[in-house]
Amino acid sequence: MPGEALDFYLGQGYYRMHQDLFTCRFLPIEGELYTVHWLRLRLADVQYGPTQRRLLRLNAPFSVTIQPFQLTPELEELYARYRRNISFEAPDTVEAFLLAGATHNVFRTEVLAVRDEGRLIAAGIFDRGARTLAGIMNFYDPAYRKNSLGKYLMLLKLEHARRCGHVYYYPGYLVNNYPKFDYKLFPCLAATEVFDCRRSEWQPFAWDAVREQSAELLAGWQAKEEWEQDPE
Repeated sequence: MPGEALDFYLGQGYYRMHQDLFTCRFLPIEGELYTVHWLRLRLADVQYGPTQRRLLRLNAPFSVTIQPFQLTPELEELYARYRRNISFEAPDTVEAFLLAGATHNVFRTEVLAVRDEGRLIAAGIFDRGARTLAGIMNFYDPAYRKNSLGKYLMLLKLEHARRCGHVYYYPGYLVNNYPKFDYKLFPCLAATEVFDCRRSEWQPFAWDAVREQSAELLAGWQAKEEWEQDPE
């Protein structure tokens, strides 16, 4: 996929799943319907606070490399350790998450590897556009939980995007009233934007705006359900 095309679709609230692009407004969780809100960061406006700087110092002894993505046993073994220690649903393997049986990756995908004395302890997979970077997967060794490696990988991706001269970093979405996704606000709340799917535009992130959009989306869904049950 050309980088300019990925930039365009990311800007319209789409994201990569397997070898396709998709978007959604709702996420069913344990029988309840929640609303999805896509995020991006304006890289020129990102400024770190004490928490982000402390995390960068904590993990500074580790080595970091970035290279084109290749599916390796080492990545799969790390992901398997990670998956055994999470409390949410996730694909069985890296291959299932990214390729799902495809033999060719249509995206420009790279992997950021964090090592402790040569041992792979964290991996961040992302797609590159012409002026954007989209974070796709982060996983890490549970033995390093105190190092907050998931958040650390977000900062590393953000810094790589800035070195590449990109404009936006897309970390994915959060879910209103479901805090497990709120960590995506960690890098810099002040530089974060949220996509308003009602108007097809990005706005500075604010919880009030997210809650307002969520209420309107759920009301529209409820009205649609009621109409389909009794169209007359």
